[in-house]
Amino acid sequence: MEKTLDIVLLLALPASGKSEVRRYLANVPEASLRRDFHIGETLQIDDFPYVHLMRRIDDELAALGKERVFFKSGDKPFKNPKDWGTLIHLINEDYADLMAKKVSNPASAGLFIMERIEKAAELADIDYRLNDLDKAVKDAVAGKIEKECRKLLDEKHAAYPASFEGKTIVMEAARGGAHGSAMPLQAPFGYKYSLAQLSPEILKRAVILYVWVTPEESRRKNAARTDPNDPGSILHHGVPIDVMMGDYGCDDMDWLEKNSDKPGTIAIEAHGSVYHLPIGRFDNRVDKTSFLREEKAKWAKQDVAGVHEGIRSALDKVFRMQH
Repeated sequence: MEKTLDIVLLLALPASGKSEVRRYLANVPEASLRRDFHIGETLQIDDFPYVHLMRRIDDELAALGKERVFFKSGDKPFKNPKDWGTLIHLINEDYADLMAKKVSNPASAGLFIMERIEKAAELADIDYRLNDLDKAVKDAVAGKIEKECRKLLDEKHAAYPASFEGKTIVMEAARGGAHGSAMPLQAPFGYKYSLAQLSPEILKRAVILYVWVTPEESRRKNAARTDPNDPGSILHHGVPIDVMMGDYGCDDMDWLEKNSDKPGTIAIEAHGSVYHLPIGRFDNRVDKTSFLREEKAKWAKQDVAGVHEGIRSALDKVFRMQH
């Protein structure tokens, strides 16, 4: 069987086109995926559903007259920016569960996800935050998010493949820092910090597909895609403007690539080693991807060709570096 990429880290500022790229790849025939992109059937891991659920937990706590746990308010950044690490530890766990095909069937999916988030936070050096909530409050919040959490678990388990041979795992995330920040971004902001929290196995197997847009274009597209009636949607969620400016006003990918000791890679110091992750850029500074949010029947042939070639060029580069 033709060799394929093991793990692709799909990284970019919010609304840059990551989710649209994922949607496009899901619609490319298997033979073309392998030939043009060096990608097998894709398995998806994403930290956005956990961000959404953290906001949902906070909203339900606020509705009960309790203090928010994760965010300063419904449209503000994390109270503790180390929660950027929390999200990576959740990705690590989802990856380990995927490889082990671990199935969880808790009595309360809501409580289960709440505990998972807090255990991941402890790995990010954040003290356990649910101790101050009595059982009745925890149960009430869990009940409100039960349906979403159960759906998340069901979809996770349903995606486990019979075999991993020829499969490519796509992990999507966005990281950055405050508008006007000096480089390198200081932990716990940016890719230098977050990528170093990934497990050694992921770092050994991964390449980066970076969807390249300016922060200004990221903010424009974020406003354009936002559907307030679908806040949990991968394609249509919006990031609050204070978060866009405070957490995603810039990113450190360009700095990391320029300062790597091995051209064409990002050098990440983690777990007592230095990992060189090959990076390919899909230049989306002039928008090539928004059309992918439309029904497939409406995709214009020339637009599809532009996306196809941009992704092909970036992934061909990283594949040749790995093989």
